[in-house]
Amino acid sequence: MSLAAGSTIGIIGGGQLGRMLAMAAARLGYRTVVLEPQPDCPAAQVANRQITAAYDDTAALAELAAVSAVVTYEFENVPVMAASSLAVTVPVYPPARALEVAQDRVAE
Repeated sequence: MSLAAGSTIGIIGGGQLGRMLAMAAARLGYRTVVLEPQPDCPAAQVANRQITAAYDDTAALAELAAVSAVVTYEFENVPVMAASSLAVTVPVYPPARALEVAQDRVAE
């Protein structure tokens, strides 16, 4: 997949990995928006925007999809439903199925 310069990357999770991702994206010319329930999360300090809501908030997920060219997540405890619902309107990497497997240690 090719992502045009200046595109926005949506990130579910605003912890240290989200922060590092947002910083790397900025250096490459991308914008970032973070979906995270904590308003003072580490990624919020460096992302272009934060949506402060729960990871399974349907309105927040719709907003994230609307402003993002692609969405990713920074940790494996994101609700699979969130990744699946986003994938209907925006590419999600890794895909929801990979997230589902990562949450099941036996299947993994």
